[in-house]
Amino acid sequence: MPVVNRIAEFAEDMKTWRRHIHAHPELGLDCFETAKFVVERLKEMGVDEIHEGIAQSGVVAVINGQGDGPVTALRADMDALPMPEETGVDYASTVEGKMHACGHDGHTTMLLGAARYLAETRKFKGKVVLLFQPAEETIGGGRIMVEDEKVMDRFGVEEVYGIHTDPTREPGAMSSAAGPILAAADEFTITITGKGSHAAHPYRSIDPVPAALALGQALMTIPARNVNPLDSIVVSLTMVNVGTAYNVIPEVGTMCGTVRSFAPEVRALAQKRITEICEGIATSFGVRVDLDFELGYPPTVNHPAQTEFAGKIAQEVSGNVDLNRPPQMGAEDFSYMLEARPGAFFMLGQGGDYMVHHPKFNFNDDVAPIGSSFFVRLIETRHAL
Repeated sequence: MPVVNRIAEFAEDMKTWRRHIHAHPELGLDCFETAKFVVERLKEMGVDEIHEGIAQSGVVAVINGQGDGPVTALRADMDALPMPEETGVDYASTVEGKMHACGHDGHTTMLLGAARYLAETRKFKGKVVLLFQPAEETIGGGRIMVEDEKVMDRFGVEEVYGIHTDPTREPGAMSSAAGPILAAADEFTITITGKGSHAAHPYRSIDPVPAALALGQALMTIPARNVNPLDSIVVSLTMVNVGTAYNVIPEVGTMCGTVRSFAPEVRALAQKRITEICEGIATSFGVRVDLDFELGYPPTVNHPAQTEFAGKIAQEVSGNVDLNRPPQMGAEDFSYMLEARPGAFFMLGQGGDYMVHHPKFNFNDDVAPIGSSFFVRLIETRHAL
């Protein structure tokens, strides 16, 4: 079956919701107005429970079905990005320097659409737990909800599912895969401290510049010379700040970057090699090298049985499904939810000329009913009466 008829009937309402959220972006954990809008809609729909202030501004809602049965969570992220908008649409961001450039406005709308239908029809047993989380783009609101707020235990969640928009695939196409689908994302900051001097007297200095150059080159050997080429890793040096003037040898330089990987042993190896390289550079160049290595989101790993099940639902709704989607190096804090409970993360194609995190990206409203229908059919099938 394609889009659920009832959801198609209120598709214009969903478009209105999405465009309101798009025009009022919020960042990180501070999604209070977005959460207020979500709560207002949920109250109108008549859901059974609404819990506010989860992970500061997150919302958890519960819809009861007919009698005892499974408990399944559906998740959407609410936060935007700190960047200017260049879409030119009449509902563009009203907040300077903030925009919904990753589709979270659409994700929230799709979950609201599913909530409206499920609260109206109740054609399922058990419970549905709706997770509207903040801070996916920053500190990991998903981690806070799972680890600090204990939402999986607190609400008795047994399985969890989520959707992310995908501009690389045609509108309505759905894709996923069992196993790793998105990477772990770790960050490092390296501070090199030497001794400054006049550029005419380098012998009076302990120059951090050649140390930084050598360190940068050495970091690039980790994927090429330390990791099996059949494994996947990306080491990117993204910021280098050494020096302020032509005629000054600086005292201090900083270097920052990211490491993306899938396998735990590869992730650990990268951290070990970066540590060893920093120690070696310090000895070789006589500088002090301080490394701050921050473990970020873990890899997003789909569970095989749940991926297969959700794939069948996606085929019913979309008719265009790829369950062999190659893993990608992006990261996602839905990973924490999949570590806590079995489930699956699916991509929903939306087409378009711009990738997410681009100032001209805009969610495609036409595919929102497909995402809502996927959620609804998943619940009605898993929680069949």
